[in-house]
Amino acid sequence: MCLKRHVWGKPYLGEFKVKTDLNENVDDVDLQIINLLQEDCRLSFNKIASKLGISAGTAFNHVKNLEKKGILKSFTVILDWIKLGYSLTAVILIQAEGGHLMDIEREIAKTANVVAVYDITGDFDAAVVTKFKDRNSLSTFIKHLLSTPHVRRTVTNVALNVIKEDFRVKL
Repeated sequence: MCLKRHVWGKPYLGEFKVKTDLNENVDDVDLQIINLLQEDCRLSFNKIASKLGISAGTAFNHVKNLEKKGILKSFTVILDWIKLGYSLTAVILIQAEGGHLMDIEREIAKTANVVAVYDITGDFDAAVVTKFKDRNSLSTFIKHLLSTPHVRRTVTNVALNVIKEDFRVKL
């Protein structure tokens, strides 16, 4: 059941459809395979083929092509972070000096507790999404971040509740 919402001043009852402007020659079968794999990345080629009414060889070739094009980067799972003890989610905004932003972002991205790094517009240069088990770990991370050369300023926002956390997009 969809809740009635207002989107850009208009009533809205549904989901946003992502317009794909893919120049990678991705066809409808590719998009259907991507949607299936987002729901269950463990699906066999036979199961994909059965669901789409294609041969297992065709499913295999499409998946391998998507991997070769870099569209399918990896096959992974969606975790319940809280059940694993990572009850603290923080979004950290970063201001960097001059031409050092990309280097800073690459270094931050290597950190174990970092789940996403975004190059953003506005008053800050980067947004970093992190997961921690406790405040002490978050505090240590922020202090290390502030001591990093060319990091000018940070603002840390701690999530009180996680309403949705899912990077899958229905295509």
